[in-house]
Order: sequence, then structure tokens, then C-alpha cells
Amino acid sequence: MLDQASYTPRLKAEFRDRIRAAMKEEFGYRNDMQIPRLDKIVLNMGVGEAVKDTKKVKQAAEELSLIAGQKAVITHAKKSIAGFRVREEMPLGTKVTLRGDRMYEFLDRLINIALPRVRDFRGVKGTSFDGRGNYAMGLKEQIVFPEINFDKVDEVLGMDIIIATTAKTDAEAKALLKHFNMPFNS
Repeated sequence: MLDQASYTPRLKAEFRDRIRAAMKEEFGYRNDMQIPRLDKIVLNMGVGEAVKDTKKVKQAAEELSLIAGQKAVITHAKKSIAGFRVREEMPLGTKVTLRGDRMYEFLDRLINIALPRVRDFRGVKGTSFDGRGNYAMGLKEQIVFPEINFDKVDEVLGMDIIIATTAKTDAEAKALLKHFNMPFNS
């Protein structure tokens, strides 16, 4: 049985032991607080079918909770849009924000288990940074995660994954993610 008090996620230990020193040397930081680190990971699923059937949002929230290891929050429409048949406060999606140990655990599973299971995978885009050191990517299928039972999935949904870092520039953030073995294609 794992003792939770002494357990440290693999990537967190790797960041503390190896990556911080490598980043300090690579960018010439004088202070340890200047070294970029992961801040949070936000997972988001928009459920367009929710307009017709609100049960689909609950199903998506359950699946996202399984993937993240933490309860997902259902997001609601801020205003009505008649063209899309959306009313104010209608449930439209689900999201979860991961920090701390759960964030490192999820990143580990994403890089080493989920991404290699994507069909025709050739790496993630190296240009999807926002200019402030945050990385965003999308997955077309939630079934690449081992927590999802393929037989119980009614509908294949995509998801957005946003990795927020404390890096000031995209180059620093990309270097940080490369040290975590993020499979960039460029």
C-alpha cells in the first residue's frame, strides 16, 4: 500500500531533481524563483449535443472526472443564442483544473500513455503557445485515456488541454515541456 504522505509523483521528483538545474543552466537564471514551473492544467470538454440532451453533459463530466482523478464542474451558457438554440444557464460543457500532485500525475499519463495511443500520432504542435508561456492542445477522442472503458462510451468527445506555466516567454515554456518529454513535432 502506498503511503500518501511520502508519495511524490514521478514528474514532480524529476522536476525537483533534474529539470530545475537544467533550466537554470540553459537560461542562466540567477535566482531559483525565476525558473519556470507548471502552474496548472485545465481540461475542458464542450458538449454541443447538450442542446438536445442534457444527460450528455453529465456523462461527459463523469468521464472527465475519471480522466482527471478529481470531480469535474459543469459549465453553463452565459447568455442565450437563438441561432444555436442555447438558453442562458443551459449546461453546455464540463471542465476541471488540476494543480499540485494531480497535475503532475495527469501530465505523466498524458505524455506516456494517452498520446502514444492516438491514431497516426506524429507529435504535438510546437507552435500552440499563447505568447505568455501557456500551451494549449486538443484531443479528438477521450478514449485514449486508460481510465475510460471503451464499451461504456456512448459518444466519442474531444477535449482541450491547457498547460499553464510560470514562464515569461514561449521559448522558456517549450524548453520546460521538452524536459518533461512532451513529444513536439517541430
